[in-house]
Amino acid sequence: MARYSGIIMHISSLPGNYGIGTLGEEAFKFVDFLKKAGQKFWQLLPLGQTGYGDSPYQCFSAFAGNPYFIDFDKLNEKGLLDKKEYENLVWGNCNESIDYHILFESKMKILKIAYYNCKNKFQNNIEAFRKKNNLWIEDYALFMAIKSEFKLVSWQNWPDELKNREKEVLKFYKEKLNDEINYWIFLQYIFFEQWNNLKSYANSLGIKIIGDIPIYVSEDSSDLWANSKIFLLDNKNRPVKVAGCPPDAFSSTGQLWGNPLYNWSEMEKDKYKWWICRIKENLKLYDILRIDHFRGFESYWEIPYGDKTAVNGRWTKGPGIKLFKAINDSLGTIPIIAEDLGYLTYDVIKFRESLNFPGMKVLQFAFDSDEKNQYLPYNYEKNCIAYTGTHDNDTILGWFNNKDNKKEIEYAKKYLNINENERANWAFIRGVWSSVADIAITTMQDFFDLGSEARMNFPSTLGGNWKWRAKKELFSDELAKSIYDLTKLYGRCNS
Repeated sequence: MARYSGIIMHISSLPGNYGIGTLGEEAFKFVDFLKKAGQKFWQLLPLGQTGYGDSPYQCFSAFAGNPYFIDFDKLNEKGLLDKKEYENLVWGNCNESIDYHILFESKMKILKIAYYNCKNKFQNNIEAFRKKNNLWIEDYALFMAIKSEFKLVSWQNWPDELKNREKEVLKFYKEKLNDEINYWIFLQYIFFEQWNNLKSYANSLGIKIIGDIPIYVSEDSSDLWANSKIFLLDNKNRPVKVAGCPPDAFSSTGQLWGNPLYNWSEMEKDKYKWWICRIKENLKLYDILRIDHFRGFESYWEIPYGDKTAVNGRWTKGPGIKLFKAINDSLGTIPIIAEDLGYLTYDVIKFRESLNFPGMKVLQFAFDSDEKNQYLPYNYEKNCIAYTGTHDNDTILGWFNNKDNKKEIEYAKKYLNINENERANWAFIRGVWSSVADIAITTMQDFFDLGSEARMNFPSTLGGNWKWRAKKELFSDELAKSIYDLTKLYGRCNS
């Protein structure tokens, strides 16, 4: 395999005028920037519709796109919005941070205007889209319509007859909320149209999209509501056990994600049909799939529902190779990156190796032990993806400014031969770009020389995450050339 590199930059973090990054002009400009910088890959966080906590790893659907990313100017070009309807709205106090409260209040109102302006337009296209995505979109749109009807409370707090999806009750709400259902389908039609145009443009320039798939779905999701049989729920449709991970470097009490767990034995009965559908649909969105918490397919940390921390969890065996055999039998060979960070056993390593999926090597984890640390570049194998850090890490400069990392910082300086004339973030990027890994990836924040103020996520915390946005002026031709030169030096250019 040829050597390449890429950049992590979520859609939400792109610059722009309307509160959050979108699939509009700035996204296309970023693709141009990637091309000028010699990059092959654009890695994204999940594109799903975020719910409580604004996390892209806790979405209302494993299939639907995030309406927040719909671009107003492109709706204006289609004749669905007038600029005066949105260009003078206030989206917060700072263009470098997302105010999700204002975004929710304002963006959805403008999108509703676009929906009403779309009446009797593009109906044939929308109906064709609806039929093409009927495996998930009907349940999703009904779920969101009912959720709006009940003032956005979790479906766990809906009336029992709705929680249990009684046929007559569903029929009643489908008729009552028909217009609202059509609104949510319209939003998905627009999202996928805008996304597909952006992806096609990136692909035309030789840039591939790496998309992130969370292993689990949210408790408050259409997936759980419509497919309760394939999850571990009690007779009231509440989770019996939930997902997370044990105490680790990120948290002394572990990470309590709270996602419901799969009923793997039930899934096996229909040869993992739901997972096959999920992979198939995601392959329409992305060129390569990065599956988050991949080790959970071999063994997963199950925590009693209602616990406040992850400490009382235990390891339980997952479906292992059976799931991926079913996926391969149905879909053929799938390009997958296995997020294999965290506590890894011999069985987990052998499981990933048996599938020949590349795992992840994070340089920021390399300096807390000795020369045997698997994240030191001289311990890498070619079939891996080398990262400076991920969305869960601090930026490199933020990490270097953390006084708790003093010993690790000294080790990093020595290992990477960081001198006074080189910024630490560029030394880290040099460390992964020069490695034997087939693919090297860093965050846009690290190319921008930004500190902890640009961090995307603090694991095990709620609120204050996923807010960072870039300034337009940071995407300079000078920076693109510097990235290109480094990429060319280490034989990773997309050319």
